[in-house]
Amino acid sequence: MSPALQSIGQPLREHGFALLAEVDDPHDELLALVWGPRFDREHALGLWARFSRRRPAEAIHSLPAILAAADRFDGLDTRAQQRLRRLILRHRALSAAAPQAVI
Repeated sequence: MSPALQSIGQPLREHGFALLAEVDDPHDELLALVWGPRFDREHALGLWARFSRRRPAEAIHSLPAILAAADRFDGLDTRAQQRLRRLILRHRALSAAAPQAVI
């Protein structure tokens, strides 16, 4: 993965699980954030607000990382933005194909 995409992926790995923990489809939420030519900060702040009500101490540290990832996404060229979207779609497909644990 390119360094530019890694710089966006790192905050998602660090904060994404908690941020997306209570959404129905995390992949859809990620795609909603990056589908247009600019990162959807309003949508991200809505997700962050829900997260901050559940875990305020953690949320305060995640907001700067989310906004930095938004700035980095906006700085990507169109090809790199499209590649990121394809990676999210591929991850969703692989996640759907993975066997689910039976309890």
